Amino acid sequence: MGKALAVKELIGHQVLLPSFERWAGEVGFHDGDYHATFAHHGDRVLKLADAMSKELALKRGDCFAVMSVNSHQFLELYHAAFLGGAVINPLNLRLAGRELQQILADSGTEVAFVDELFAGHFLRNIEPVRGDLPLRKVVLIGSGDFEHDIDYEHLLELGRPEVPPETEEDDPVVLMYTGGTTGLAKGALLSQRAEVLNLYHVAMTVDLRPGRVYLHQTPMFHAASMAGVLGLPAIGGTSVFQQLFEPGEMIDLVEKYEVDWTTMVPTMIAMVLDHPSFAPERLASLSDLVYGASPMPSALLRRITETLPQLDLWQGYGMTECSSVLTLLGPVDHRSGTERASSAGRPVLGVRLAIQDRGGNVLRPGEDGEVCAKGGNFMTSYWNRPKETERAFRDGWYHTGDVGHLDQDGYLYLVDRVNDMIVSGGENVYSVEVENAISTHPDVAQVAVFGIPHPTWGEQVHAVVVPREGATVTEEEIKEHARQAIARYKVPKSVEIRDEPLPLSGALKPLKRELRRRHWEGRDSRI
Repeated sequence: MGKALAVKELIGHQVLLPSFERWAGEVGFHDGDYHATFAHHGDRVLKLADAMSKELALKRGDCFAVMSVNSHQFLELYHAAFLGGAVINPLNLRLAGRELQQILADSGTEVAFVDELFAGHFLRNIEPVRGDLPLRKVVLIGSGDFEHDIDYEHLLELGRPEVPPETEEDDPVVLMYTGGTTGLAKGALLSQRAEVLNLYHVAMTVDLRPGRVYLHQTPMFHAASMAGVLGLPAIGGTSVFQQLFEPGEMIDLVEKYEVDWTTMVPTMIAMVLDHPSFAPERLASLSDLVYGASPMPSALLRRITETLPQLDLWQGYGMTECSSVLTLLGPVDHRSGTERASSAGRPVLGVRLAIQDRGGNVLRPGEDGEVCAKGGNFMTSYWNRPKETERAFRDGWYHTGDVGHLDQDGYLYLVDRVNDMIVSGGENVYSVEVENAISTHPDVAQVAVFGIPHPTWGEQVHAVVVPREGATVTEEEIKEHARQAIARYKVPKSVEIRDEPLPLSGALKPLKRELRRRHWEGRDSRI
């Protein structure tokens, strides 16, 4: 008998190249005035991969950074990494100077692609340490009077549309830094295998089919965008780009291109529903909405289901380290009217979950502990951090840092982040539960709950509340409203009424670290 042909399936070549050919003549990319067919997109990607190798001397495994708004060029850079073998390091647009310097130095980034909107920010912040960084070249996307080595479009002109040699499944392809809301960023190194497996896991649950129209509005530097980055082009779907999220423009783009699928975080959803130009009929084409990345307030969930009843809601739970999906909660469960609608769903095919106590013992259904997971879609390591990698994967499980429990049917109920749990007088208080109770107040637009120091109890529950525009609310009103839903010991002992919006990360998640700072600075590491 002959030897079976070994095919490397879990690589970008197997996912992307067939789509460039099968839908060659179809327009699949809309970015402002730019519109491209799959053939044109594929031609540009192959030229880019070739030029990155020959003109920028990026070898397989070398790291290049991207600081850009959402764009077709950003997508081309992702696809060139998956085909050419260099490792893309997508940079959070809200990085401060020292954070940016630390990531560039830690990652060994040799080439940076920066767009005209963020080139000034990038160059200004690296200038003091430029000579100490491994950075060799800066490529400018767009135009502008910024110091750079070559223009993006000129770089493409120097490349040839040749298919690079196939990568290996275990080759690294994405180095994505995490920790922007909790502390010093760590680089999660993700392989071709992990990223493509994540795509397959999602595709077996969510309806990925040709003809889908996806709006890129969550930042493309964020792991929540990966299904759109890799999956939509792979199945012949249409990609529509919004540079930076703005609710009015989002509504316009959905209406113009008849977008039927997108991904948002709860903050973005609330901003859309509150926008003056919002009307349910303007989002009539939208059939699927995936949300996640931060807890969904129960009041907001009720509001969106009542306002857009045709919409199939999907809650995705995961993290950068798993490329990025562990569980999904689908539309049937959202509409069930049961407790399951408040869960994070069940593991996608290929992922196992276990709830463990501090000693690593697996807990029974209904018992709260740390959410731990196994799957082929996890990172290879934290870049240059072997001890943290070993700790994250101790006993063969990835330890998420989230607190939750499983029910008898395998549905995951998230309670809080380990670091966000408040221990007050020996009682555990989960900030998400308190936030949900407060968010149902009709005059509350935003709320964040965390612990602050208390001389007797260790910590006390503290809430920061932003009222709806034109509304006023008092500290006592917030406390009294919370008492109707949660036990007295969970009710905030102090409430700060804030006029300006909560500080948000680049992925539009509330930055509790910034809110905690003035309470905890000089005391311990809770900030």
